Amino acid sequence: MVKNTSKRIVSDPRILGGKPIVRGTRISVEYILELLHSGMSIEDILKEYKHLSGADLRDAIAFAKKSVARQQSVPIKLSYA
Repeated sequence: MVKNTSKRIVSDPRILGGKPIVRGTRISVEYILELLHSGMSIEDILKEYKHLSGADLRDAIAFAKKSVARQQSVPIKLSYA
C-alpha cells in the first residue's frame, strides 16, 4: 500500500473498485498513465479533460512513481532441463 500524501488522489472502494483516482472524478491514475503512454502531452490531456488541473496530473504521476518505487524485486532461480 502506498502512503498518499496528496489530497487530490483518493481511493474509494465504491468507485472503480478502489483504484486511485483524481478526487471528484472517475479518472484513475492508471488511465492518466495510459493517456501519457499513448503519446498525449499534459497539455493535450488538460484540453481534453477540462475539469482536471496540472496539479491533478502531477499528483497522479507522483503517486504512480511512489507505487513503483515501493515494489520489491524477488530473485528467482531458473533451471533448464
